[in-house]
Amino acid sequence: MKFEAPRGTHDILPSDQPLWQRVTGDAERLCALYGYRKIVTPGFEDTELFIRTSGGGSDVVQKEMYTFQDRGGRSLTLRPEATAPICRAYVQHGMHRDPQPVKLYTLGPMWRYDRPQRGRYREHWQLSVEAIGSDDPAVDAELIQFYDELLRRLGIGDYVLELNSIGDENCRPAYIERLQAWLDEHDAELDDEARAKRQTTPLRVFDVKSERVQAALAEAPKIGEALCDACREHFDQVRGFLDALGVRYELRPTLVRGLDYYTRTTFEFKDEAIGAQDSICGGGRYDGLIEAIGGPPTPGIGFGAGIERLLVSLCDIEVEPEGIDVFFVAAEGADRRAIAKALSELRRRDISADMDYAGRSVKGQHTQASRLGARRVEVVEPGQAPNPEQIAQELQT
Repeated sequence: MKFEAPRGTHDILPSDQPLWQRVTGDAERLCALYGYRKIVTPGFEDTELFIRTSGGGSDVVQKEMYTFQDRGGRSLTLRPEATAPICRAYVQHGMHRDPQPVKLYTLGPMWRYDRPQRGRYREHWQLSVEAIGSDDPAVDAELIQFYDELLRRLGIGDYVLELNSIGDENCRPAYIERLQAWLDEHDAELDDEARAKRQTTPLRVFDVKSERVQAALAEAPKIGEALCDACREHFDQVRGFLDALGVRYELRPTLVRGLDYYTRTTFEFKDEAIGAQDSICGGGRYDGLIEAIGGPPTPGIGFGAGIERLLVSLCDIEVEPEGIDVFFVAAEGADRRAIAKALSELRRRDISADMDYAGRSVKGQHTQASRLGARRVEVVEPGQAPNPEQIAQELQT
């Protein structure tokens, strides 16, 4: 039987690593510059955590989660996103007692059952950045500008940032009533997907895939027209900070995101490289999420950005693999034990070094040294012993 990676998953091969490390390395360096500290949560959580935060009627819960019962009969789910687990950790470990906001990030695999396509996998890696404990519009702008800066550092320029505010519990109910009335009048223009989304959360009708229905919904009431004074002032300040930071954006009145926990600011970055309808990063404010999972009322904002999708945007960029410092070529009859000892001494000095382990000829060993990008090749003849101290000194000069 021939085994392959399961459908919708992929191996990240050594040849993929230079570009992969470029992206993840730049992201983590940027997190440090912006004061975001790393957190690592389990790969699976109680299923109820995602039902309560994402919404029982969301596509994530209804169609995409990998849920299973463990041997103790507990319902567990492989994390489909990282915001809820990070917020769970915030509550569990009493981080509300720390200086606020608590700025956190994680970088790891997520799991969603979806149709595999370019840059979209059932197991995919995601950068999640969260600022919990502040409703300051400047924090919203900082998070958005963070990803804008990451794209700039990676040399990606052909993208669009879409921005909206979806209000809060004070102004959204009145808007939902207006939207429901409009949807009743225009039910014939909806499809089954839109009607199903409406039954769970009316705002989700704007997430439908049908271009025909999207065109009809363009005439529906907009949440931006129904914002209360506090939400409108908050959004105005977010835009003011983005303008001051030089971040280009487009207002999209129908941008609602697909999870129940979002409030006020929502945003998506889209890149033509993977298709105009697919985002490479999406996020928003979730001021009620912490309270929904048992914590004190706590504002927060964050985003999730797929690494594989970002790599599609970087498909034309080549990153040279990092070579090794020294490769030892053993002539026939050379003392390989002396070479092994020299390798160990050099590695203790943080000098990368290697030798042949495949019985290659001298010519073949030189070829292997070239493949490994060796900056220095040491040929060891019979009766010779390499001098690691001398080699280390010469490498430093």
